[in-house]
Amino acid sequence: MGKSSSPRSFIKTPCNNACSITLKTSSGFENNHKQNHDDLHGANRPVVLLLTTPRVRIPVQQHTALAVRLPCDTIWCLTPTATRFSRLKVIPRTEHCISRRNISSSALKVMSRLRKQDFEAYLVGGAVRDLLLGGHPKDFDIATDATPEDVHNLFRNSRIIGRRFRIVHVRFGREIIEVTTFRGHHDSDGDSDTATDQSRQSKRGLLLRDNVYGTLDEDAIRRDLTINALYYCSETFAVYDHAKGMQDLDARRVRIIGNPLQRYREDPVRMLRVVRFAAKLGFSIEHDTQNAIAEGAALLNDIPSARLFDEILKLFLAGHAAATLDLLRQHRLLQHLFPEPAHLMDRDPRAAALVSCAMANTDKRIRADKPVTPAFILAAILWPVVALRAEQLHDRGEPRVPAMHSAGQQVVAEACQRVAIPKRFSQPMREIWEFQDRLERPRGKKAAELVEHRRFRAAYDFLLLREEAGEECDNRGQWWTDFQTLDMDARLKKLDDDAVTTHGRRSGRKKRAAR
Repeated sequence: MGKSSSPRSFIKTPCNNACSITLKTSSGFENNHKQNHDDLHGANRPVVLLLTTPRVRIPVQQHTALAVRLPCDTIWCLTPTATRFSRLKVIPRTEHCISRRNISSSALKVMSRLRKQDFEAYLVGGAVRDLLLGGHPKDFDIATDATPEDVHNLFRNSRIIGRRFRIVHVRFGREIIEVTTFRGHHDSDGDSDTATDQSRQSKRGLLLRDNVYGTLDEDAIRRDLTINALYYCSETFAVYDHAKGMQDLDARRVRIIGNPLQRYREDPVRMLRVVRFAAKLGFSIEHDTQNAIAEGAALLNDIPSARLFDEILKLFLAGHAAATLDLLRQHRLLQHLFPEPAHLMDRDPRAAALVSCAMANTDKRIRADKPVTPAFILAAILWPVVALRAEQLHDRGEPRVPAMHSAGQQVVAEACQRVAIPKRFSQPMREIWEFQDRLERPRGKKAAELVEHRRFRAAYDFLLLREEAGEECDNRGQWWTDFQTLDMDARLKKLDDDAVTTHGRRSGRKKRAAR
């Protein structure tokens, strides 16, 4: 079940001084184009003409396009309807380090089956980027000219997902290969909402839906970063570079394709992706790409809170949270994710130190292959605000435990207006916060039983984090470290011997001043 009308091209022999080409497709379309030979590659150099049959696998603008390959391994793609050339760099196997041995066998199967049905299929995006950098990617994405329905019909173990971007997940056991149809250009006048069945764009330029399909060349330009617009063909073993991505990889630079501010308007999350990849790869951010963030940062306010939460998980749970936090603060993006914590971190070094310590510890746990939970990271980000609110409530006469409970509820509710934190995370966050007073002021048998509580370990780790960041907790972290090594009788004796009443103010309502 291949393409319904796969093009077959017949090319007349060009003369020595000009490329005079007649292209004929199966539909009978004919068009002649002339291009000065010197304009292409200088006089007296041979021009190699490649047919756009399925077996050639040369990226072209349209199925009626002509690909002219030059000796310098540059391909000029000519669109008959537009008579214009777009530059493409082809890197042969001898000039890159990607080996099929490092590619998922499932991804190779998907590409092979698509090609057997006369579809184009390329490994694309992060997998190609990471392979070129000598890494070992876990996820493999494929781009093709097959529609989602075509892909779904070819693979019974697949399903179409998404509305904003329709993609196909092909499942092989626990592994999922993501297959995306080439994206094309969408039309928008920029002044009013535009909507079709395939695309929708808001008045401010935000892409609400983008399912306009196109060619490989168009798909590359529609991608966000140059280093993610690299395509690997498992049949020719070549890498196709449409946007100078190899150049930016060599320069260790993150660059947006096209006009940065316009691309940010289309999808403000691209600013977060720029920061995420710069932090992950240790790359610099290209000048124009960086400057446009300052102008477009507020566009993040238009992004649904649920999507922002998903992006935060990607930002802070990839093993580069500390570097990511620094870049988010540097480019004033954090204030559009967590406004009050960002403001407090700017004016209180202790608040900034605590969140930075949390990110560094998270990175260490990920590198050690230990489990991490978003609840702990989010509890750390919001803690400076929670602690401040709780202290303010306590100063107004509310007992410490109820004050912490109220502060936690308030801060979570406010944070969820920007970032939709699911209850499965917000509930543990509040429990971690409310445990802090109990850990700072252990009393009697209930304190001995705290160690057995399911949330004790996270709360204890959080107490250690606070002390590491410089908070004064009367060395309770070490106290609880020692306490855990004792049996129940020894724990009770330690509590009896410990002068609990000398540690801080007792919980309870402060005396009101006499009127």
